[in-house]
Order: sequence, then structure tokens, then C-alpha cells
Amino acid sequence: MLQITHKIIIPDSEIEISAIRSQGAGGQNVNKVSTAIHLRFDIVASSLPTFYKQQLLKLNDRRITQEGVIVIKAQEHRSQEKNRQEAMDRLKQLILSAVILPQIRRSTKPTRSSQKKRLDSKSKRGQIKSTRGPVID
Repeated sequence: MLQITHKIIIPDSEIEISAIRSQGAGGQNVNKVSTAIHLRFDIVASSLPTFYKQQLLKLNDRRITQEGVIVIKAQEHRSQEKNRQEAMDRLKQLILSAVILPQIRRSTKPTRSSQKKRLDSKSKRGQIKSTRGPVID
């Protein structure tokens, strides 16, 4: 059971977890033990609220397939349990990041004093530049 918020909980039956062998260096442990975790979560068939589903399907993330399945592979740790927890945490973070809506930018008008300050600094800079040049004797 994965708790996303205090109201939204994903049951274990909706999350498909399989242990696979890790890649990379690691000696005999890599060749013998399946410590990496391959997590699959079907967005469409899940019990998430429809808003969460829509936001997740809108995401342009390489971990989400075209069929709407989230695929996460965790192989950072040497133990299977730590990798399982890592994969679950990544799934939770992905779901939470999908529903955070970006703040709407409100266009503002610069104040009169800031406009005056900007124009004054521009004219002052122009005067400094106009004094440069050849000296006429």
C-alpha cells in the first residue's frame, strides 16, 4: 500500500513489482542475486482520482509509456528492499509532481518612479558616452 496523500492510497495489487538482476559492476553479487526492482503501474486501470490520471497522462515523461503505464527501474542500492522502497518513493514523487499546477503569472506594470529611474540612468550613460571621443583643440 502506497500512501500518496492522507486521502489517496494506492493498494499493492495495482503496483506490479518484479526483481531483476542489476547492471554494471558488482562482482559475484550482481551475477547471483536479483536486487534491482522493476515497477509497473497502470495509470488508466488504477484507483486514482480522474484528475490525477489526466495530469499524469498529460506529462511528457520518458517513464510513462504510450499505453499509460509508468515503468520505474531502481538498482542504486545493493539490497532488494532498499531498491523496492526507492522505486515506491519515485512513483509517489512522480504522482505528486503531476498534480502540482504551476502558478499563473500575472503581468504587472512598472511603477512610474522605476520607469523614471531607468530613463535617467539611460540618459546619464548616454552623456558619459558622448563625452568620449576625439579631443578637438
